[in-house]
Amino acid sequence: MFGFLKKTRKRPVVYTRPEHCISRKNIDPDALKVLYRLSGAGYTAYLVGGGVRDLLMGRTPKDFDVGTSAKPNEVKHVFRNCFLIGRRFRLAHVRFGDKIIETATFRQDSQSVGEIIEHAAEGPLEDNTFGTPETDAYRRDFTVNGLFYDIKDFSVIDWVGGMKDIEKRVIRAIGDPDIRFREDPVRMMRAVKFSSRLGFRIERKTLAAIKRRHSCILNAAPPRVCEEVFRLFPYGHSAEAFRLMWETGLLRDLLPALSKAIDATGGKSSMAWKYLSVLDSLEKLRQEEGDEVSNGLRAAVLMTVMLKSGGEKQKDGASRMVMQTMLDGIKIPKSTYFTAVLLMESPVRLGRRPEKSRARFVYNRDFLDALDYNRIVLRAEGRDESIINEWADLYELKGKKDELVQDRR
Repeated sequence: MFGFLKKTRKRPVVYTRPEHCISRKNIDPDALKVLYRLSGAGYTAYLVGGGVRDLLMGRTPKDFDVGTSAKPNEVKHVFRNCFLIGRRFRLAHVRFGDKIIETATFRQDSQSVGEIIEHAAEGPLEDNTFGTPETDAYRRDFTVNGLFYDIKDFSVIDWVGGMKDIEKRVIRAIGDPDIRFREDPVRMMRAVKFSSRLGFRIERKTLAAIKRRHSCILNAAPPRVCEEVFRLFPYGHSAEAFRLMWETGLLRDLLPALSKAIDATGGKSSMAWKYLSVLDSLEKLRQEEGDEVSNGLRAAVLMTVMLKSGGEKQKDGASRMVMQTMLDGIKIPKSTYFTAVLLMESPVRLGRRPEKSRARFVYNRDFLDALDYNRIVLRAEGRDESIINEWADLYELKGKKDELVQDRR
């Protein structure tokens, strides 16, 4: 049961360059600089985590993280453009302009097997002790995130079976999933995120542990939970992600009113999934344009199913009451709250033709989000978009007039 914590482990599987598809031309040049310089200084340095996983899948990583045998102060000594952050566990941020290459010293679990067994029921465990590449691999969350790319010989080092799980398209916790989720309950949400984003299934034992331990998510720090909730949206797979959150019980813990609304509106056939699917289409479009949907818009769409399900729309201040459930449940930032409320109340303005409404709303900084929100609702409900198109045309006309005035200046 606790074999992944033993000091004696099997040797890793090493995939040589001809046996995998990772090419240095697909690795960020600044990440390569960090890898080469640390390696040249005599330290072990690997590309680690999700970046390796994405490269193996032919995807473009969002971040390139480095794991190294160098201690934080040693990394800082190698790079003048390095800044150390964190108190509990120090990380090195090597900066190249606005870009940061996060560089972490290899870690290990600070508890012995006996300590973990003894304290398993007492809450989150700490793991802030420096270690080796092997211990660092075994303390990561899922096998697909436990792979290392060695810049010296261009090999992929696999201690945990991550390569096979990528081939099988499986999300599997490293070691005992119950213990892994006790160590850090947010890992349950990360399993949902990776499953929906990558199109992988969650392995049976890992999924069963989430269903058993879902209430542990209430022990996690609210800011981390809030951050993970909004990380379910990018890349356009939020419908699958929130369906998994609902099925595993995580949504019932974090946003019970939303979970009940989904139950009341058909469960698997709820309109919630339709709203989120339309939002996903917008997320993918924005990603292609190099842009991103705002968290205010995401929160508004997520809460719209509640507004539509229980008659709240007939009451004054309904949007504020609905959004309060998200503010209470996952402590969303006030700025996100107020933006979401404005968007949920925008159909009152944008439901009428511009000439019959206060057209100056087009100058509001959240107008484009309001347009997107109204389109999402109308498309999810199969309603006519002609009035929204008129507002969009008015906005474009305003932009042309502003350009003309700027040119005259």
